[in-house]
Amino acid sequence: MADLVAFVMLLAVAAYACAGGTDYGAGFWDLTAGGAERGKRPRWLIDHAMAPVWEVNNVWLIFVLILMWTGFPILFQTVFTAMWLPLALAALGMLLRGAGFALRKPTRRLARRRLYGAVFAIASLLTPFFLGAAVGAIATGRIAPGTEASADAWANPASLLFGLLTVAGTALLGAVFLTADAARFDAPDLVGYFRLRALVSLVAVALTAVGVLLVTRGDAPHVWHGLTHGAGLALAVVSAVLFVATGALVLRGRTHWARFTAVGIVGAAVFAWGLAQHPYLIPTSLTVADAAGASQTLVWLSVISLVALLLVAPAVFLLYWLDTHGELEPLTETDLRRTGPARGGAVDGD
Repeated sequence: MADLVAFVMLLAVAAYACAGGTDYGAGFWDLTAGGAERGKRPRWLIDHAMAPVWEVNNVWLIFVLILMWTGFPILFQTVFTAMWLPLALAALGMLLRGAGFALRKPTRRLARRRLYGAVFAIASLLTPFFLGAAVGAIATGRIAPGTEASADAWANPASLLFGLLTVAGTALLGAVFLTADAARFDAPDLVGYFRLRALVSLVAVALTAVGVLLVTRGDAPHVWHGLTHGAGLALAVVSAVLFVATGALVLRGRTHWARFTAVGIVGAAVFAWGLAQHPYLIPTSLTVADAAGASQTLVWLSVISLVALLLVAPAVFLLYWLDTHGELEPLTETDLRRTGPARGGAVDGD
């Protein structure tokens, strides 16, 4: 039963990494869009693409925290004791990010719009970085039950590379989805704009992934063994194949299908990491069985997870489908009016 609940938790982590990661990636490109005039059109697209779904993506994170707290209390205590600072900074970033995004759109004063936009964009960079650094500390086994809070647990080369890989992954997801949104909203200049950024993100993901693998081999031998054998290796290969497919689809302008392969890259990578750690939740000090709570609690968590799968998941995926098919918040002619010369006039080939 403990393994089943751990698998459900990993599934929720993958869902958050893919869905929430796409929103964080949009915020990353908001940060790099430039000044008010230069970045006006990209930010309009980001606002309209994110508006219908940005709040619901936190459902997956809440689900992960509930499963950790009730199903694996020792894991919860260990992680939040040893790494309270990066996790607190990540949580603060989530709050500031939400406030900045919600407040900047209705604000009329330019100075305040810039302030709220900066808060939203910077938090979209820092939050995934700190979450990735925490994952790196877990994967490398730098924390264990009883570990005191210390910067050494997460402020080290391995954890920092994990953080950078997380940011690069969110940037890739955001760029691919925004390219498809630009094509859907018939904005060819923005298609070229975000397609270029998707290709740059692919390069960044490749470089940081190589760095993570190199440090994993030395700092996390158990995870390295899991990634080079069995199911972990198979999923790592799947992620690599989807990476190549995403690059090919983006180059050919097939951004509708590139969304699925980009999500597959991240999802397969998360599952590869999770299975590579098995049977440990924290290599090599805390196994799934040792971290599990009472058996009755695990049974109820399994029942609740099944109910959520049957009731909540279809509603959330319907929302995603409606959003990606332009059924929720279409852009207006005013929104789509070009404010500068077109860049990269490529159009989507779907």
